[in-house]
Amino acid sequence: MSRAQRLKTPIDPERPEDERMPVGSAFAYGLQHVLTMYGGIIAVPIIIGGAAGLGSGEIAILLASCLFIGGLATLLQTVGIPFFGSKLPLVQGVSFAAVATMLSILNQGSGIQAVFGAVLVASIIGLVIAPFFARIVRLFPPIVTGIIITTIGLTLIPVAAGWIVGNNPDAVDYADPSNIALAGITLAIIMLLSKVGNATISRLSILIALVLGTGVGALMGKVDFSGVFEGPYVAFPNPFHFGLPQFEPAAIFSMVIVILVIMTETTADLIAIAEITGSKMDSKRIAAGLRADMLSSAVSPVFNSFTQSAFAQNVGLVAVTKIKSRWAVAAGGVIMVVLGLLPVLGRLVAAIPMPVLGGAGIVLFGTVTASGIRTLSKVSYRDNMNLIIVATAVTFGVLPVVNHDIYSNFPSWFQVIFDSGISSAAIMAVLLNLLFNEFRFGTPKDPSVFAAAPTRQIPIQVIDCLQEGDRCVDGKIVDADDNEVVLVDSDGNEIDVPGSDAADSSEPPKNSPAS
Repeated sequence: MSRAQRLKTPIDPERPEDERMPVGSAFAYGLQHVLTMYGGIIAVPIIIGGAAGLGSGEIAILLASCLFIGGLATLLQTVGIPFFGSKLPLVQGVSFAAVATMLSILNQGSGIQAVFGAVLVASIIGLVIAPFFARIVRLFPPIVTGIIITTIGLTLIPVAAGWIVGNNPDAVDYADPSNIALAGITLAIIMLLSKVGNATISRLSILIALVLGTGVGALMGKVDFSGVFEGPYVAFPNPFHFGLPQFEPAAIFSMVIVILVIMTETTADLIAIAEITGSKMDSKRIAAGLRADMLSSAVSPVFNSFTQSAFAQNVGLVAVTKIKSRWAVAAGGVIMVVLGLLPVLGRLVAAIPMPVLGGAGIVLFGTVTASGIRTLSKVSYRDNMNLIIVATAVTFGVLPVVNHDIYSNFPSWFQVIFDSGISSAAIMAVLLNLLFNEFRFGTPKDPSVFAAAPTRQIPIQVIDCLQEGDRCVDGKIVDADDNEVVLVDSDGNEIDVPGSDAADSSEPPKNSPAS
């Protein structure tokens, strides 16, 4: 067997995530993953660096560090080593879930060193409890996973909207029609490329659209390459560049809550990616994925980065492209490491206009939602409370997304947990499923008005016998001329229907069919 043939041969045909592919294709698909999550991964160091009072040069160091650690974390998650890594096509990066808590630590007068110390200790705690946390996988039947996947997509939609219109209402170009037009052009390019007969072009539609969309943005004057060549071209992240971490009990406690939220979200993403790829999922694999998550988060502060988690938007990319190989995502991890070592390349990628990313996000995040709906379509809604479970949990998850102030007067630990739509929906879905489907004592057989009505079934043979104009009137079937249609049994004998004309007459109605 040739080397090329070996590269294309799956390690195990039962594990679609193990499919090998040519190196060039893997890196093309990997770059697509990096561009998809780039806007999210650079947002955290920019926000935290600004809040900590760092200059542009130091923020650039934070950004490069986040890319470097995110790449290593992605490699650990996808390639894996014993007990660490789910070996699934899951991109890792700095988590946005910790932003509010990190800002709170900084606002209380502590420095960025206290943030790093809290992340370090909380992540080690998360690493210790990962195996126990993974045992909750049995609490995630299809109704729960469907709710979580759907909510992941719904909660990401505002991210795409923010990329398109901007996140600062006071900005001059906020909701500028030209930005919306650029996002629309990018979306149109994706649709057109997805329509072409060439499978490779279709699968690379996101990447090609980002490149072409950036070209259109340049023509519109929305691309600024002036800062690409400013600063060092090569730089290795310097350990503890901002000083040794500081350990403050209150900061550590609040970060432990964040870690639990991140573990919940990563568990949801692991289950979602397994559902999309058709991979097998069990508690051991979830534990390995969570360990990789927590180990990466524990190492992050050493190299000036923050908590790591799975990126939900890349789950959508896997669903869109149908590229299930973890080696494509591993190639993306290599690219992230290189970007972290070559700040000049990171600055080049950062020149992509945000509306271009937003146009791609419409497809990516919408696909996650559609995948969740597909999972929920397999759930039975007859004679149970599954309908109200889905309705309540999804709405509960979307509430903090549509109104960020809903929990603003609650304790900070509560806000950390429930301001995340994903963790809110996951918690509610698990609790309601336990209440109505596991602990069935007290649940009536005909639960409530919210239970779905039994589905009526009509044999196809009946439909084949009907003619145009046939309809049901007062319990009788009549034709287009209002003549009653005679009903017969399987032997052709006429059936008397009480109250019908046929029951009162031995003659069938005129012009009515005999069957």
